Amino acid sequence: MQQIYFAHIHSIISYSIIVWGSSSCAKKVFILQKKMIRIITNTKSRDSCREVFKNMEIMTLYSQYIYSLILYTVNNKYLFNTNNEIHKYRTRYNNNLHLPIVNLSKFNKGAYISGVKVFNHLAQYIKALANDQKCLSTLKRFLYHNSF
Repeated sequence: MQQIYFAHIHSIISYSIIVWGSSSCAKKVFILQKKMIRIITNTKSRDSCREVFKNMEIMTLYSQYIYSLILYTVNNKYLFNTNNEIHKYRTRYNNNLHLPIVNLSKFNKGAYISGVKVFNHLAQYIKALANDQKCLSTLKRFLYHNSF
């Protein structure tokens, strides 16, 4: 069943998700994703899909969006400044990425700002190991088992 999902559905949903993941159409795509999972697993329409996502180790649309944003941020680390590059004060959040102040809501909802926000909400030990593949697989397992 998992092969059916990854062969036909996953590639379509995850295609450039960091561009359209924050749009208003994402809720409709998520509902379609749940409907397809129910068809594949032959569950009733009123049953919860949360356990099915966990058992099949499939990320929900929102989990896939979070994972893609973190991958974008980690792979393009040179585009981002940390807070200690902006100022030299030793604060609690000096290792976080600097969140630029923007006025355009289109840029504010884009991949750059959203990636910074999601990355800053990660635990400190995950941020420290962000370039390590083991860390990314741990993050992926966390997103499998905690449906968003």
